[in-house]
Amino acid sequence: MRIIRDSLFIDPTDRGAVAAIGNFDGVHLGHQAVIDLARTVARDLGAPLGVMTFEPHPRQFFNPGGDPFRLMNATAKAHRLQKLGIEKLYELPFNGALAALSAQEFASLVIKDRLGLAHVVVGEDFCFGKGRVGTAEDLGRFGAAMGFGLTVTPMLDLGAGEVSSTAIRTALGEGRPRDAAAMLGHWHRIEGEVIRGDQRGRDLGFPTANMSIAGLHPPRFGVYAVTVAVLDGPHAGQYGGAASIGVRPTFGENVPNCETFLFDFKGDLYGSTLSVALVDYLRPELKFDGLDPLIAQMDADCAQARSILSKLPRNG
Repeated sequence: MRIIRDSLFIDPTDRGAVAAIGNFDGVHLGHQAVIDLARTVARDLGAPLGVMTFEPHPRQFFNPGGDPFRLMNATAKAHRLQKLGIEKLYELPFNGALAALSAQEFASLVIKDRLGLAHVVVGEDFCFGKGRVGTAEDLGRFGAAMGFGLTVTPMLDLGAGEVSSTAIRTALGEGRPRDAAAMLGHWHRIEGEVIRGDQRGRDLGFPTANMSIAGLHPPRFGVYAVTVAVLDGPHAGQYGGAASIGVRPTFGENVPNCETFLFDFKGDLYGSTLSVALVDYLRPELKFDGLDPLIAQMDADCAQARSILSKLPRNG
């Protein structure tokens, strides 16, 4: 998959794609429905399959001091899109200049002139242009005049309400990772580099891989059964584990992070990139009166996580 970030100096071979357009935070089943339609059109036209998305997320650009809301960072989103067979990822910088474009200017300058897209696919709630005044209907009208096609997909409904990033955030915030996974079509993952922590886990007999969750919507604080993909380095592979997400109240108030204990693992993961998939919520974060009860609870957590993970399909 090629990632194109500069639409002003685009290689001619990156033009002419069929692209799904959106923020695609989480790449949930609704997003995948849009991408699947784009895949069908791309196959029919003999064109590359693309996705157009924006970094930073427009909500983050307009409200930089707001609460963290993203389900995945840009790298994790790119990894997920690559797994879906995307050939061209147009990751456009969202800045003041792009935000100031009218709907017609966006269609003319970005879609037609700079990227030269043959066809675009959007959800029925798609809005674009300054003030988000452009609609899918407007985009179809612009496309007819400017020479690109349009397909509009309806909102996906699983029977319990429409699939949306908001509904997924709610499920995660309430400690319901399986409900989130049902809407995502995959486990919710926290992805990032392993950073150095206080190394308390090692002293307790549970060495953990520590990852920042800064900028991400925080799942309900507590302990989870997880599967872990080590994406690079000498220990690359798949592992089971237990992860604690929160502020570690036994040791005072701390910056929220994700600490993961990988089962049956020995080695140094500092600097490696991990993708931690939340499978089940085991318990809330607790403050313990001493290390012995903490260690006893960690033993119980790991036993429960192992039992849960043993029941997953091999590719789960």
